Amino acid sequence: MQKIKLEQRLLQKLSPQQILLMKLLQIPSIALEQRIKQEIEENPALEDIAGEENLKENEQENEENQEEYDADNEEFDITDYVDDDETPSYRLNSYNTSPDDEFRETPFVSGLSFHEYLQQQLGLRQLTEKENTIAQTIIGNLDEAGYLQREVAAMVDDLAFSQNISTTKNEILDALKYIQQLDPPGVGARNLQECIILQLQRMNATPPVQLAIRIIDRYFDDFTKKHYDKIIKKTNIDEARLKQAVNEILRCNPKPGSYFSDTSKSNQYITPDFILTNKDGDLELSLNAKNTPELRISKTYLDMLEAYSENKNNVSHKEAVSFIKQKLDSAKWFIDAIKQRQNTLYITMNAILQYQKEYFLEGDETKLKPMILKDIAELVHLDISTISRVANSKYVQTPFGIFLLKSFFSESMQTDSGEEVSTREIKKILSNCIEAENKSKPLTDEQLTDILIEKGYNIARRTVAKYREQLNISIARLRKEL
Repeated sequence: MQKIKLEQRLLQKLSPQQILLMKLLQIPSIALEQRIKQEIEENPALEDIAGEENLKENEQENEENQEEYDADNEEFDITDYVDDDETPSYRLNSYNTSPDDEFRETPFVSGLSFHEYLQQQLGLRQLTEKENTIAQTIIGNLDEAGYLQREVAAMVDDLAFSQNISTTKNEILDALKYIQQLDPPGVGARNLQECIILQLQRMNATPPVQLAIRIIDRYFDDFTKKHYDKIIKKTNIDEARLKQAVNEILRCNPKPGSYFSDTSKSNQYITPDFILTNKDGDLELSLNAKNTPELRISKTYLDMLEAYSENKNNVSHKEAVSFIKQKLDSAKWFIDAIKQRQNTLYITMNAILQYQKEYFLEGDETKLKPMILKDIAELVHLDISTISRVANSKYVQTPFGIFLLKSFFSESMQTDSGEEVSTREIKKILSNCIEAENKSKPLTDEQLTDILIEKGYNIARRTVAKYREQLNISIARLRKEL
């Protein structure tokens, strides 16, 4: 049996304005510009002041040009243009060139893609129609690095179903050999080991190169793990000869297709959200609003609302008034949200600046204080989630580089003297120690732990290993060089 009862609950609900503000907070400046343009396109009650001024100037200029044109053509007579006795236009064409004139074309750059480059080379080889089709299929299955990731058996099925060509594994392997003879060296390899061998085989057959081929062919696993002692023992050579062979191996490109993929990719630029300048020890912070349009409510829509409101009894006018009010409210909310976003960004970055002032004055990472989201949230009296949205995708331009705000936040650790230091400071010291180490005898995690303890940082070996991995630094054995 169903029962009806009243119940009182306390729920937290976000208004549309709050949701809009949160979405705007988490996007960077370059994305904000696109978001504003999208809003202007969707809401005709929202205007870009600069864009409207340019539009008015263009309209005024067009009107002036039209007036001048009309004045010049007041005596217009159509008979002046339709005279049957006039000489046909093709009889008046002028050919002002002679056989002695030099004709120059303006060249333009048209780069080939990686696959097009291979297909171009393939066209220079004498292959049967079937061999060419198989080779083209292999090229189509190469990834951007130049490797053949698809199994030979799978390509047999591909040719049978898509091209209606019956072939065998041996025929595909023969065609693959043609591909592996193309440039760049190493293309068409099925793994890194084969890629390096293909490149070494293209080099002059000097003793170091021959030794390098032997090492990669027989002791590839030991080489990748840098077990140089095992290789010396198995090959019965000295360290000097091994070093020569390793140098030849290091000349090889592990991604032969990268010659083309790197050039085809467009450069990615970071647009900072804040600009910090240091003028004789005084730090000045400003928001980068260079590409942000200046918005306002459309006066045309305000006039329309006023005009329609005068006749309230008309049903169609009521619908028009409702539509205009909706667009005007949406435009006001958006402008307010943009202003509130700018204000929230500024006060948050200013709080970070004051908290880390010593660092921003000198740029020394060891001067960074321990700082978490809660510290800044308490300073600006905002929620931690708001600070997180600001820090995650915003960049600041400083005299010593452009940095993500999130990188200034770090946990704290206590030294032997009881001082609270940032984990970022410890990572910087760790990075400096590894950079200055003897590469023939790199520092182990235990040795790095001892160095940090000597400096007063009471830290465990597993913590050192965690920080080293966060810095994308390999273990000691893989950092070893001959």
